[in-house]
Order: sequence, then C-alpha cells, then structure tokens
Amino acid sequence: VHIQRYRKFKNQHIIGEMNVNRCSTVIRNRHITMTDSNQCKEINSFIISMPNPVKAVCGRAGKPYGTGAMTESLQPFDVITCTLRSQHGSNCEYRGHRSTRYIVVACEGGLPVHYDEGIVHIGG
Repeated sequence: VHIQRYRKFKNQHIIGEMNVNRCSTVIRNRHITMTDSNQCKEINSFIISMPNPVKAVCGRAGKPYGTGAMTESLQPFDVITCTLRSQHGSNCEYRGHRSTRYIVVACEGGLPVHYDEGIVHIGG
C-alpha cells in the first residue's frame, strides 16, 4: 500500500525540472484531478527535485511537524504551485508560481505519501 501511495505522490508532486508556464500541460499529462473525480484540482504543487531528496524528508532530512503526524524538510526546496484559473469541461487551466519553501509531508513506511498544500514555510 505504501508503494502505491508513494507512486501517486511522486506523480502528483515531484518533477525534475519545470517551467511555471507548464502547469496546465503537466497536470493534464500526469492525469492529476481531485481525488476520486475528474474535477480539476484547485491547487497542486510540484517539488522541483529528484525523488530521493524528497524521500529523505521521511528520514534524516526531516523533523516532526505539529503533532508529529507530518514531517517538515530541514532544507528548502524549489516548489511550483499551480492554481486553477479556469475550467471548461475537463480542460483545466492553471497559473504557476515558483517559490522556495520547506515542505511538509505525511510519511508511511519511510515514504512520503501526502503533501500538505495548506502549510507554507518560505525559506530565507
């Protein structure tokens, strides 16, 4: 189960390189929608990184966040946040914004399985 959830997380949130203008294309190509529906996701963030540094947040590269159910990265990552601009049927148009921030994820079995869109820690 962890591997499946991690694969979904990787598809939704990890990308090696990306331009802010490519949100709509990447989200469409990766078939990212709201959970259990074909609706456009309101917001989706992509961590600009190879998978291993993000995976490491669930180990040595992270620290407990809040009640400890979530883990925060010790190092900031570049993140592109894609915000839904318009929707025409199944065609979702997004606007991208790049920032550097500490990421907060939920881990299971040492793997990241959920990215918390609501928590924003901007790096210095």
